[in-house]
Amino acid sequence: MRHVGRGRAAAFAALCALGVTVVAASVSSGASSPLGKVKHIVVIYEENHSFDNLYGGWEGVNGLGNADPAHTTQVDQSGAAYGCLRQNDVNLAAMAATCTDQAHGITSAFANKPFTIDPLLPSTARTCPPPLKAFSFPNGVPNGQGLPGGCTRDLVHKFYQEQYQLNGGAQNRYMVGSDAIGMTLGVYDTKQLPIYKWLHSAKHPHYAIADDFFQAAFGGSFLNHQYLIAAQAPSDPNAPATQHSLLDSAGFPQRSYPLYKPDPAATYKDSDFTVTCPAPKATLACGNFAVNTMQPSFEPSGTFGDKLAVQTNPTIGDRLSAKNIDWAWYSGGWADAAGLTTDPGYTNGSGPNCTNPNKDPGAKFVYPVCPDNVFQYHHQPFNYYANYAPGTPGRVHLQDEADFLKLLDASRKPNKCALKPVSFWKPLGEENEHPGYASTPNGNSKLTHVLQFIEGGNCAKDTMVIVTYDEFGGQWDHVPPPGQGNENGPHDLFGPGTRIPALVIAPGLKNTFVVDSKEHDTTSILATIEHRFGLAPLATRDKAVNDLTSIWSAKVVTK
Repeated sequence: MRHVGRGRAAAFAALCALGVTVVAASVSSGASSPLGKVKHIVVIYEENHSFDNLYGGWEGVNGLGNADPAHTTQVDQSGAAYGCLRQNDVNLAAMAATCTDQAHGITSAFANKPFTIDPLLPSTARTCPPPLKAFSFPNGVPNGQGLPGGCTRDLVHKFYQEQYQLNGGAQNRYMVGSDAIGMTLGVYDTKQLPIYKWLHSAKHPHYAIADDFFQAAFGGSFLNHQYLIAAQAPSDPNAPATQHSLLDSAGFPQRSYPLYKPDPAATYKDSDFTVTCPAPKATLACGNFAVNTMQPSFEPSGTFGDKLAVQTNPTIGDRLSAKNIDWAWYSGGWADAAGLTTDPGYTNGSGPNCTNPNKDPGAKFVYPVCPDNVFQYHHQPFNYYANYAPGTPGRVHLQDEADFLKLLDASRKPNKCALKPVSFWKPLGEENEHPGYASTPNGNSKLTHVLQFIEGGNCAKDTMVIVTYDEFGGQWDHVPPPGQGNENGPHDLFGPGTRIPALVIAPGLKNTFVVDSKEHDTTSILATIEHRFGLAPLATRDKAVNDLTSIWSAKVVTK
């Protein structure tokens, strides 16, 4: 963890001091369903990993061992298989070539198959950018010139690109449709992850891995955060014509990727909104829907990209508040970004200048508004909605991570659980596991500590914790999503997209470890909250998906 403010540091110090002893879940009994006995739901939203990339080596799951060549071998635009994986990560590209693909003019150290990242870029590798230069190394930081953490280069993860990469469920155009080419097939050694080691230690909590859980929408963080709280894409009926995407006949919006050969007759634009109707293919969404990263109209808001019109459709926060059910969205770095000087998470003192050395250098940010340079404005989905604008009553639900940790600390006192009925926690950029600017091992370690903090307190006996990732981060997975060459579950022109990791810790599980292979997507989290608290669905997707009660009937895995 590179930067933790004073308020967050105090709470996190207590968190780290906690041992791994946890309260073991007991088997639920009684006439009511296990979900009915859950009093608190905590949703932890990490960043940018596919299931195979992170959890593919977990025993008992549909992981890397089941990845057949038909859904693994990467092909070019014509469908011809590559002989090797071309790399442009500065560290991987420098490795001695052992593979030659004359047909595609590629020589590299990587055959056309998944490879393990850890031995090449271990957690000790000094390849992570300092926060103030987080976005200055498009092809990664040369080993030895950065901070420790084993960071890779970032990968494209956008709306139309992902649909091209999925290739109707063939899962074989991740490389040709990416700016990071061969890095798309990199995977982590699951058994070396801090979360895996903890869940295989003594006295770990009962838990479930959901191995058929997909990101709700194609593309990146912006859109999937919107689906997490509203189950639909945001829109603007007056979307400027200049902000619509332009695609070629294959549905691709980008001419400058290393392996993609553009159509010289096509006009390309990789932009904020879907293409105007009609789309070049009937399977592609069109109209005035915001699908790629845009900034909120309300502060805090970033200095790059276009701003989205204020949204007014209902969110899960609205549904909860209407029934007087308390909830909060907790975000690392929120107090600094919003200028909340009296919040325990505020790190910038009494002024007159910002003291955070990693402050966003944007000229508009002056004391007391001092956001961290890797604070992600588009990861704050409620801030796009009129009901959560500065000065509204709803704004109280948007809080700093330190407020969450403070409640967890209070929950260690005898016979008390201080958590709200529903909590969302979003880590700060440096700590969220995002490829490129964050370390997967370091972020996964903090995630594990927070889970230990929850499970070591009084909340464990009636708290359901859902850990998942907002989207795939541009990385390959071998399982086709619903609607991609199949009719396996609810789907539409917006998704679901690539399969992502999902871990659930809950009371009443029938064994220490179960694998839930029921089909889910991100909106299954909304369905679970809605069904637990008697709330109406927000849109068609959360109305149709399976909720996560399937964990209580999932198959038991012997470790």
